[in-house]
Amino acid sequence: MDDILVVLKTGVTEARDKVPVHLETTLRCIPHYVIFSDTDEHIGQAQTYDVLRDMPLALRETLPEFDLYNRVRATGRGGLTDTDLTQDVNSNFGKQNNPGWKLDKWKFLPMVNRTRAAMPHAKWYVFMEADTYPVWTNLVTWLAQFDSNRPYYLGNQMQIGDVLFGHGGSGFVLSQAALAAADNLWQSNVARWDEFTAGQWAGDCVLGQLLNEAGVGLLWAWPHLQREPPGEFDYFNEGYGKKPWCYAPVAFHHLTPEEVRELAEFEQRWRAAGNSRLLYADVFQNMVKGKMSGIREDWDSHGEAGPEDAPVMEAISMVECRSLCVSDAKCVQYVFAEGRCWTSPMPKLGAPREGFTSGWLSDRVAAVSGMERSCRRASWVLD
Repeated sequence: MDDILVVLKTGVTEARDKVPVHLETTLRCIPHYVIFSDTDEHIGQAQTYDVLRDMPLALRETLPEFDLYNRVRATGRGGLTDTDLTQDVNSNFGKQNNPGWKLDKWKFLPMVNRTRAAMPHAKWYVFMEADTYPVWTNLVTWLAQFDSNRPYYLGNQMQIGDVLFGHGGSGFVLSQAALAAADNLWQSNVARWDEFTAGQWAGDCVLGQLLNEAGVGLLWAWPHLQREPPGEFDYFNEGYGKKPWCYAPVAFHHLTPEEVRELAEFEQRWRAAGNSRLLYADVFQNMVKGKMSGIREDWDSHGEAGPEDAPVMEAISMVECRSLCVSDAKCVQYVFAEGRCWTSPMPKLGAPREGFTSGWLSDRVAAVSGMERSCRRASWVLD
């Protein structure tokens, strides 16, 4: 880790809620890290740095996305409103009703510049957000298989229009050469990139375009880096020709502070027991599977519609929903809401959702996971 600079990106609307748990867990033993935000402030023993401080005044005074920034800069946290602090539901176009999220896209390119200045001789730069959980041992093992002198951009692949980029919340990694190439190109025409950013809605997409024009292509890093917390991740289905089961997780995303702490405590116990590796199979078997039993109210396990011979039923009761699942030998879980029933042949824990009730057939969950192959070694994405 001494060759790595960890960069945590956050914002004034979330920093005090989400950063402290990282100071106690994921960042506690990290030798080199920096926290970039949209304001300078102390969070516990850490300092956050305003990465937007050098933005042109003309932009800050004319673009509505900077309204939050200007208020906080003028009056401190007293300038925050209830709207600023309201959580917005994520959509296909981000959190368009969240002022902090709309401001966030402007942080990515100056963040690259400030990161380079903070530790110019690091071999790797690892970027995370305040709801990202990095698995450091897996990260170091993964990066050791690359030549850090080459321009690498490792990320969970996403695409907007014709721009392919690494998803910011999943975490992404730049080698020194990649970071330098991106920063040099940005500095050569900052005004042009400000204009480009103004026309986009996602800052990670803006960075992807910058890297692409700098000649640094994206290495598709899924499933090492991905967008879900452990309970919502699909451990059994293939994505991009890869089945996650024997791959090593490097980062989870969309975790609450409580989930960050829970995962950190689990990983600490796992390492203390003498385990040298952590695979998705291990996370499911030891952290997720035990929660998949019985019935849980106000919970959606993300069940899919049942097969044709066991269709979704209307005006059904919870008891009948469970019976529908039991009668289908492939069904392992079911969800009931508003008189409708969904079943699924694949186990998933899911997440809280008001008005939904979920249930699992724990013996079948165990059978599905027991059918997966034993992992003799970790699988890695290297090209």
